[in-house]
Amino acid sequence: MSRAVQEDDTPGSGAAAVSEASSQPYFSCRDLHAYYGESYIVQGVGFEVHESEIVALLGRNGAGKTSTLRTIARLDDPQLKRGEIWLDRQPLHRLAAWQAARSGVGLVPEDRRIIGGLTVEENLKLARIAERRLQDAVTLSGGEQQMLAVARALSRDVKLLLLDEPYEGLAPVIVQEIEKILQEVKKLGFTTIIVEQNAIAALNLADRAIILDMGEVVFDGSAREVIDNVELREEYLAI
Repeated sequence: MSRAVQEDDTPGSGAAAVSEASSQPYFSCRDLHAYYGESYIVQGVGFEVHESEIVALLGRNGAGKTSTLRTIARLDDPQLKRGEIWLDRQPLHRLAAWQAARSGVGLVPEDRRIIGGLTVEENLKLARIAERRLQDAVTLSGGEQQMLAVARALSRDVKLLLLDEPYEGLAPVIVQEIEKILQEVKKLGFTTIIVEQNAIAALNLADRAIILDMGEVVFDGSAREVIDNVELREEYLAI
């Protein structure tokens, strides 16, 4: 079970907290500080996401992107020691991971977490590969596993979809298929944060972009601005 932030660490309670929540954006995280053991990974990250918006969370390897997603999803690691997370006017920062999931957070991790031994039908009744629903899920291709993982997350009452490296390790032709699916997700209006090393692909999908560097937010603006600003991409995204 994830360790929740103590209430004393987070300001606001009673009527004051209700008043504060009523003025919140659909999703926000404020001044997040999270650690892997003694390693200080997420260093004061804060941003907002509007309902039905797609935000690309970008940065070089080691910038803190996945750690920020995991913190939002309230996983055990990294451990959130200070900060607030709000979704649809409800606080997530005091919740364990399973409680955050019940509150509407749907995380699709980089490893896709397909459960071996279960059939596709047991993971999800996925229409796009329904003819293979009795197949063992781990025998699906990487692209099919990614489709399954996204659809499984969406099969719940998801308010915030967190996608961690959805194109990782996939052939270009499969990436195009995943892009089509994510465009459909966008049309359906799912509020989404996407972490992706393929920055241009993520920016083409996203409405806004947030760039992390060394665990801190260094840019928060439109996706188009990042696409058009070569110097910005070279400074924070080039490998």
